[in-house]
Amino acid sequence: MPAQVSRAHVAFGAAVRVRRQELGFTQESLAAEAGLHRNYVGAIERGEQNIALNNILRISRVLQMPAAALIAEAERESG
Repeated sequence: MPAQVSRAHVAFGAAVRVRRQELGFTQESLAAEAGLHRNYVGAIERGEQNIALNNILRISRVLQMPAAALIAEAERESG
């Protein structure tokens, strides 16, 4: 059964996707660098995952962006 998709999750996933693409990462390369599974990164970007803080921090380090900035972007976009 798919996870519940919320505006906040979709907005966070979009922020991750934008930054990932800016840095030239594929989902697979981001996942490898962060120690996560590629499918998990895809689910985050689609807003299907309620991502844990540890994983937000792992992704933000790879994306060279503070976790707070990713969350702030999600807050702006989710209204």
